[in-house]
Amino acid sequence: MIDPITRRRLSYRTLFVVIGLVLIFVRLMPVNHSPGGLPGPDLTLALTLAWVLRRPEYAPALLIVLVFLLEDIMFWRPIGLWALIVLGATEFLRRREQSLRDLPFALEWALVAGLLIAMVAVKRIVLLVTMVDQPSLGLELFQMLVTLAAYPVVVLVSRVAFGLRRAAPGEVDAYGHRM
Repeated sequence: MIDPITRRRLSYRTLFVVIGLVLIFVRLMPVNHSPGGLPGPDLTLALTLAWVLRRPEYAPALLIVLVFLLEDIMFWRPIGLWALIVLGATEFLRRREQSLRDLPFALEWALVAGLLIAMVAVKRIVLLVTMVDQPSLGLELFQMLVTLAAYPVVVLVSRVAFGLRRAAPGEVDAYGHRM
């Protein structure tokens, strides 16, 4: 028999993986047949950052790596590079989650914007050093801005549809452990 806390944690982890797989499937669908279209937001990244900032235990590092590694393979990106960068960014946020609980949403959004800039910069530097072809800077910056614009919507949907909220300062679980 599974206790309610473990069941809730497992259900949110399963939901995270399912949402990631659905987003990959949707991006693979041949909807736009015209060449040179503008990139849409990286909703998987926005979802991951939002969940790690709210409840890091619902998006563990292994699941994040698996989802983004699958994305790397499916979208013909350098395998493991983006997954490693996302892992670094989420672990940066995970280590600071308790101190970021009281952060107003505007500052959280600014933090995510800075993190997105750093992630794109690291990716471009690694690709430059290894002499791998890179997508145009303009398209990457546009996708970063669109992802940043979609972030509040992802946070709102996570809150309303999935009931994902931040742990209140001093909140404890049923066993008395600090969250």
